[in-house]
Amino acid sequence: MSTAVDVKAYAAVDLGASSGRVMVGRVDPDRLELTEAHRFPNRPVRTPEGLRWDVLALYAGVLDGLRAAGPVDSVGVDSWAVDHGLLDADGALLGNPVHYRDARTEGVAEKVWATLPAGELYAATGLQYAPFNTLYQLVAARGTAQFAQARRLLLIPDLLTYWLTGEQGTELTNASTTQLIDPRTRDWSNDVADRLGIDLGLFAPLRRPGDPAGVLRPTVLEETGLPGPVPVTAVGSHDTASAVAAVPASGERFAYICTGTWSLAGLELTAPVLTEESRAANFTNELGLDGTVRYLRNIMGLWLLQECVRAWGDPDLGELLLAAARVPALRSVVDAGDAAFLAPGRMPERIAEACRTSGQPVPASPAEVTRCILDSLALAHRRAVEDAQRLAGHPVDVVHVVGGGTRNALLCQLTADACGLPVVAGPTEAAALGNVLVQARAHGLAGDLDGMRRLLVRTQSLTRYEPRGGTARWRAAEARLAYR
Repeated sequence: MSTAVDVKAYAAVDLGASSGRVMVGRVDPDRLELTEAHRFPNRPVRTPEGLRWDVLALYAGVLDGLRAAGPVDSVGVDSWAVDHGLLDADGALLGNPVHYRDARTEGVAEKVWATLPAGELYAATGLQYAPFNTLYQLVAARGTAQFAQARRLLLIPDLLTYWLTGEQGTELTNASTTQLIDPRTRDWSNDVADRLGIDLGLFAPLRRPGDPAGVLRPTVLEETGLPGPVPVTAVGSHDTASAVAAVPASGERFAYICTGTWSLAGLELTAPVLTEESRAANFTNELGLDGTVRYLRNIMGLWLLQECVRAWGDPDLGELLLAAARVPALRSVVDAGDAAFLAPGRMPERIAEACRTSGQPVPASPAEVTRCILDSLALAHRRAVEDAQRLAGHPVDVVHVVGGGTRNALLCQLTADACGLPVVAGPTEAAALGNVLVQARAHGLAGDLDGMRRLLVRTQSLTRYEPRGGTARWRAAEARLAYR
C-alpha cells in the first residue's frame, strides 16, 4: 500500500444531503493529494409514512466507491448531522432513517420547552434551535412501534461504520448536534436526558476523532476486493467538523465560512458561549477536533441560487455569474436566513416578493436575481462574522471560505468587501480533506491540528481576495432589513 517514500492512501467516505462520494487522499509529510474514486446520488424517498433516506442505496454507493478506490491504509466516514437509524436487539435496522425535513417534528419543540424551557436547554447544550435536532426527533418518535423495538440508535456515519466493521460507537462531533451533549464536559448531558425522559442507553459509547472504529468485515473485503486488514478510523464524522479541520488557517484570529447548500459561518473557540444573547442571535456550539468548539450560525447558503437556476432551466452558471457581476451592487437585498426561503420551488418569485415587500427595486432578470442573492449572502456572512466576534469576544483578521462556494469568485469577493477583511478561499473539498487528515494523523502522519493546517497551506490551491470600497454601503444595506 505504501511506496518507498511512505505515501499512505486513505479513503474518505463523505456523504452530503444530495450526493455521496468516496475520495482517496494520498499523504506523506509534504504531500496531500485528493482524487475522486466514485460519486453517487443521495435521493430521499417520500413513502406513505413520510420522507426517508434510502440508506441501503447509500451503503451500496460506499461499497462501490471502496472498490473503485483500490488498496487503502484506512477508511473514515462523515455525513450530515442529526439523522440516525434505529436497531433492534439483534442489531438489524428498523426501517429507513427518517429525513430531517420530515414533518414529524412540527410542534414538538413547544412540548419539550414546556418541560425544559428553551433558555435552560441552550444553557445546558449550547445548540441553536432547529426543529430537526435529534432531541426533537426522539420525542416525536415516542409511542411508535418502531421506537418501542429500538435497542440502539446510531447516527448516519456511525450506522455505515457499523455495517462496514460490526463495531458500534457514537462519534463526538456528530453527537454534539443531537442537543444531548454538554459542550463544557464534552459528554452526555444526563440532566437534559433525565428531564425529558430520554434513555441515553440507546446510544453506543462515545468515541473521538482518531479513535479506532474497527476493521472492514471479511464480507466487505470480498465485496470490494480490498486486501485486508483495513482499519476504519473515527474522523470528525459531522461533515462540518471535518471541513473546519481543513481550514488552512494559522493562529487563532480567523473566521471560517463552510459554503455549499448552506453557509456555516463562525469561529473556532476553546470554550462554548452559552449566554442568552448568544441564543437569541441563533448561534450554535458544536464540538470540533482537539477540544475545540465550532461556534457558528447556519445561513441559507447557495440553496437560494441553486433553486433559481433550477427554475430557470439550468442556464450556464459561469455566464450567469459574469452577467451578475455587471449588475449594480446592493441594489436589492433579502434576509438570507429567512425561513420563507427554506422550502423548494418558486424561488425567483419569492425573492422578488421579499424585495417588493421591503420597498426595494424588484430584480427582474436572472442576472439581477443572482446579484441580489450573492449580495444578500455576503451580507449574511458579514453579520455572522461580526456577531460571532462580539458575542465570543474573539477578534479576527481574516475569513477563510471552504467548500463548494470557493468556486464562486464573485461571492468570495463580495464576502471580503462586506466583512472588510481579506478572504482566503479554498480548499473546495474541505470535508473530505479533513476526513483524510484525521486518518493520517491517527496513523502517524500530519501532526497536530496546526500541523494539519500547515500541510494544507503547502499543498492546496488557495485564492486571496482583498476587501474593496469600505463597509459603509454594506451597513446601509443591512439597515434596510429588519434582522432584529
